[in-house]
Amino acid sequence: MKKNIQFLSIGFATVFAFTACSDQFLQDKKNYDNVNTDIYNYYSGCQGRVDDVYGWCLPTTSDMTWKYPSMGNQDDAGKSTEEYTSFSKFVDPQLELTSMSSKDNNVPDYFMGTQTNIQEAVYGRIRNINDAMQGIRGGTLSDEEKDVLLGQLYFFRAWCYLNIVKWYGGVPILEGTPAPEEGVYFPRQSAKVCFDYIINSLDTAATKLKGKIWTGSDYGRVTSGTALALKGRALALWCSPLFNRTNDQSRWKAAYDVMKNDLSTINSCGYGLYQTSSNINGSDFANQFLVAGTNPEAVFFTLYNKVASDDGLDNQKNNSWEKAIRPKNTGGSGKHPSKMIVKMFPMKDGKIPAGTGTYSNLETSQYIYDETAPFMNRDPRFYRTFAFPGFRWAYSGDPTLRDGHNPSYDQGKNYVLWSYVWYTDMDSQGNPESGDKYASDNLSSGGIYIRKKSDDFDLNNSPLYDYAPTAEKGAGPFFSGATLIELRYAEVLLNLAEVACGAGDMAYAVELLQKIRARAGYTAQNNYGLQANLVSNQAACMSAILYERQIEFAYEGKRFDDMRRWMLFDGGVGKAEGAPSTWTLTGWGGNTCTWLGFTPFNGQRRESIEFRTKVISGKQWNDDPILKSELEKAAQAYTTEYNAAHPEATGRQKMTVTKAKQLMVVYEQAMAVRNVTVDVNSSDLDAELQAMKDWYQANLVTTEKKGDARQQEQDLYITFLPKYYFLGFSSGASMANKALPQTIGWQDYNKAGVNGTFDPLAE
Repeated sequence: MKKNIQFLSIGFATVFAFTACSDQFLQDKKNYDNVNTDIYNYYSGCQGRVDDVYGWCLPTTSDMTWKYPSMGNQDDAGKSTEEYTSFSKFVDPQLELTSMSSKDNNVPDYFMGTQTNIQEAVYGRIRNINDAMQGIRGGTLSDEEKDVLLGQLYFFRAWCYLNIVKWYGGVPILEGTPAPEEGVYFPRQSAKVCFDYIINSLDTAATKLKGKIWTGSDYGRVTSGTALALKGRALALWCSPLFNRTNDQSRWKAAYDVMKNDLSTINSCGYGLYQTSSNINGSDFANQFLVAGTNPEAVFFTLYNKVASDDGLDNQKNNSWEKAIRPKNTGGSGKHPSKMIVKMFPMKDGKIPAGTGTYSNLETSQYIYDETAPFMNRDPRFYRTFAFPGFRWAYSGDPTLRDGHNPSYDQGKNYVLWSYVWYTDMDSQGNPESGDKYASDNLSSGGIYIRKKSDDFDLNNSPLYDYAPTAEKGAGPFFSGATLIELRYAEVLLNLAEVACGAGDMAYAVELLQKIRARAGYTAQNNYGLQANLVSNQAACMSAILYERQIEFAYEGKRFDDMRRWMLFDGGVGKAEGAPSTWTLTGWGGNTCTWLGFTPFNGQRRESIEFRTKVISGKQWNDDPILKSELEKAAQAYTTEYNAAHPEATGRQKMTVTKAKQLMVVYEQAMAVRNVTVDVNSSDLDAELQAMKDWYQANLVTTEKKGDARQQEQDLYITFLPKYYFLGFSSGASMANKALPQTIGWQDYNKAGVNGTFDPLAE
């Protein structure tokens, strides 16, 4: 079968974008539109072409699209996991995705992109890389110079292919830069051919970049270690049940041998777990995302800057994560986790809480999960991933410039998240779907917030962001230059642990798990919180690895890929319509969920946690019932003080209680009634947590609120269809590529809706 490449070859036009290399490099804006071959005789010209590829291909903090993988947002990936509530299009029980023309439920297009713009098309990027490769090879640079440049291009071409192969299993492989010609096609290749191509490309990249360590303004470029680390991710995917239905042991062992051998090269590039000598309550885990310079944890990453506006220079490139997770009363937006993921995090002994209903191969904790105070006795990473009412979350900036009702908290430096709510009547208070509520401290919602990857001022008093809020609608304060890490060294170790376990070397896999746990804050005293039978029980060991990935990489966009490749939605027991017998899962006892002791995600739903006051109150921002009596006393005291200081004031000039109650100074005086806080960097954290629990019991009620959708007051449940494990091509992609064969399980738009025949697993 062949594939139309007309949309791949619509012409070459590189538009210089930002690369990952440095703030200085970000400002070296050049134009390489309509390049001529003479530029390939100069290193600067060749590097410009390579840098253009960086600009188009590096990950961003945007939602998942065909362009970029998920980075932890509440996008279609995040909403398909335990991390968020709200159905994505992949798990919506009321929506079946189709490859036929449809406005609302057409399958997402991760294959083609925007066909009218070569740089906005999936294969446009690949063609751009091929074009740069051809030009560099044909130029007059030395072989050594060419290798360094080509090594980077080999990496990015493999990166582009891996990001579509993980969805479709097999795709066309485009070599060179063919001219647009009607009726010229490239065949769709099998998954095996694609993986071989990706792995060979990454090996070539590693060879050409061997010994190259980037420093100074070049820091951020890929290395041989980056290439081998990405190869490890590809090999783990190739070994997984999604592509390895029979659990072929030779595949696991080959990957294990290769990846274990590659680790020394990765290490020689300077990569390793970020660790310091002062790891307090998991502070190393949090600090790894706040490194301004060279960071051993960052293996593949995107650098950002703090430029607040482009000023016509086209040099603004901000990391949007900080603004996205910070609460509204700081000038941010705020993100909220599901109750499911909050409950699934380990307790302080490293074990999973009892009653989670999943991971039954893993020992449960001796500590009891407290529904009323979920923050008690948790894994150190828990406190670096979530923020609760009463928890410090300091920053640097004046939020009152954005909204005068925002509490200042000493311009953010003593900020405490008080995210509880109150209701205006008893009926609303008892309704899990009611929105008739108001939040404390000028917030718009309550409950738990996500703080993962946050630039915590208590950890970093030289913030990576500039805080510049204004009253202008849409203006935002957190212009962050924090590095976005797509592939961390922790993933290198956990990928290796996974293939080691799959190959039967559980002892080595456990060694790697122990390294991850040690950085989190566990010690050898209790075997780093790991159960003893992991070295002898392969299923338990693999369960522990997947569980560790879920916790370590929460809100980094990795979970959906893990759930797909391990078929955790149904254990792999379902089959797409028309699937051959070779798609039947025969390894792992025919059901990965049963083998792992994991409750299938299908049939579940995710709810939210809310903390509300025990009494109802009014509808004003300052009707907080916990503060109300204190507000009245503070307002009266402020009025008395004001009037005494202004004896000349008469009548309307005098301060009144009503007027005083609008003043934030009164509000902040009244806040003293909330006389407990939790500082996650405290040396006495346990005592602070207990005091906060006592305060909750005196003042708040912990309730479960609707998370996933309901219909006519009836719960709806997660439904991920078997055909989603390998996606079909959308109607748009099919229309543009008439000879493109459709994936089994999906209708072929070009053949009047008959079932697809392409088998990604066929060799």
